[in-house]
Amino acid sequence: MELKNDLLLRAARGEKTERTPVWLMRQAGRILPEYRAVRNSLRDFIELVKTPERAAEVTIQPVDILGVDAAIIFSDILVIPEAMGCLYEMQEKKGPYFPKTVATEQDLNTLKVADAESDLGYVLEAIRITKKELNGRVPLIGFAGAPFTIFCYMVEGSGSKTFSKARKMLYTQPELAHQLLQMITDSTIAYLQAQVKAGADLLQVFDSWAGILGPEQYREFSLSYIRQICEALDGQVPLTVFAKGAWFALKEMSALPCQTIGLDWHMDPEECRKWVGTDKTLQGNMDPCVLYGNAKEVAGATRRMLEQFGPHRHIANLGHGVYPDTDPEMVKVFIETVKEYSSKMR
Repeated sequence: MELKNDLLLRAARGEKTERTPVWLMRQAGRILPEYRAVRNSLRDFIELVKTPERAAEVTIQPVDILGVDAAIIFSDILVIPEAMGCLYEMQEKKGPYFPKTVATEQDLNTLKVADAESDLGYVLEAIRITKKELNGRVPLIGFAGAPFTIFCYMVEGSGSKTFSKARKMLYTQPELAHQLLQMITDSTIAYLQAQVKAGADLLQVFDSWAGILGPEQYREFSLSYIRQICEALDGQVPLTVFAKGAWFALKEMSALPCQTIGLDWHMDPEECRKWVGTDKTLQGNMDPCVLYGNAKEVAGATRRMLEQFGPHRHIANLGHGVYPDTDPEMVKVFIETVKEYSSKMR
């Protein structure tokens, strides 16, 4: 099916666009009252993720309400550990919790490499439904967590400021860490390939906890596995790598076979462009807290961001997911400013 709005895909491929495309990480979620209405009609977050019709509904809401240039499938990065046999719960106001973690080889032996169709079919069905209902209006983004970020949750058991248990394993049991990371990587590659087959137009890999590692460990325990994913998906659909806090790895990321590199709000776009070069598209990177300002402040910050990135090879986004107590009206100001101002920059 031909897309009516293919700005995102053209920008990712480095083609010239009439304006800068824009979407937001976590756009399908708690900022929208319409999302909360759907979420409250179900038992919990995990039930919403596993109900394809409802997941498709909340995926499309931001396209209708906010006017973004892409939908991103409503799911969670933690569907991979669950599919591998490491179950999680989503605790209100606390986040994810894993009753059983991976600490020993015996723990590892209870896990498997996930089968995308049988273990994660509900996500694939949500993609198929969403594609049909979008009817070519905008592209659909599929995603997965980077292996190291998934590893952090499976070893630590929950979110953490330091992930000291997970990082300890890298030093004390590096072979076990590599075995688990490879299982996660194999599961993720099959999952992302299945998302493409189901209809995803672009993929994003989220390395949310990249910034807790130093350069040497990041190279060994994260970037090498992200490279495997990029190589396995190379040539299928455009791929974005977003590694929060890993500014030190940007030059090495520029050598990955991916089309787009996501920047968080700590990263200076002009400096990053020098490190990355001109062959990659950059995505980002406004501080989500800017959206707590008034319309004039949000518009001004958005224009400054666009000027820093320049008119080509840029996908406008925040430097991380939009915060749940953000006013949707300020999100609309951000989106409309990107559309209007980037058109004038051409």
